[in-house]
Amino acid sequence: MTKTDFPDLASLFDLTGRRALVTGARSGIGQAACAALAAAGADIVGLGSSPMPETAARITAMGRSFDALEVDLSAAQDFDAVLDRAGPVDILVNNAGQIRRHDLLEFPQSDWDAILQINLTAAFGLAQAAARQMVARGVPGRIVNIASLLSFQGGIRVASYTAAKHGLLGLTRAMSNELAGQGVTVNAIAPGYIATDNTAALRADDDRSQAILERIPAGRWGAPEDLMSAVLFLCAPGSGYVTGSCVTVDGGWMAR
Repeated sequence: MTKTDFPDLASLFDLTGRRALVTGARSGIGQAACAALAAAGADIVGLGSSPMPETAARITAMGRSFDALEVDLSAAQDFDAVLDRAGPVDILVNNAGQIRRHDLLEFPQSDWDAILQINLTAAFGLAQAAARQMVARGVPGRIVNIASLLSFQGGIRVASYTAAKHGLLGLTRAMSNELAGQGVTVNAIAPGYIATDNTAALRADDDRSQAILERIPAGRWGAPEDLMSAVLFLCAPGSGYVTGSCVTVDGGWMAR
């Protein structure tokens, strides 16, 4: 094998000409995902329930386009219509999610339903609609679902979130089996304890925060930017033979 048999490594991560839809793009992991994909050349559609001026400014400063799409994922949607509004996309990052905490015996049905709707039902609807579009266009599509350590563990006081994230990982694997032969990969990323809005209550509890830090081999809370390389890898042209996988970005939590 000669050197000319090897592809240019830069081309394996070049997203020039690609268009990515990222949900929950206003801040945190979603904003970091937008930045990672834009840095590789992709134009971005950011989906959120409210305006996203900070994300828009960050992406346009990188020389890429940013289109904001305001959709309330807590409500039932026609997801094919949502994808029509987004325009043709090559990449979907399902990041939007919420968490609500209650003791199991007092867990309200309303909070169960709300978290399953946002974290699992909407993710399925968007992924299905995006996959339909990708297959019809014949493009090498990429779908990345943001899972969680609670896709593997039970957690405490987060029954609906745990159920949704277990379901999202299962959905990732099921979709990958049906779409791999049609050129669409479906993978997941399981963040560890990342400093985002969803972990604000934990970080504000000194005892709980200290217990978590003692359990993380890296010895620190993660930052949204810690996920950027994993997002880029799973969305890149060079990852076409990676599907049905889950990448943990957790400072070593799952290995402990």
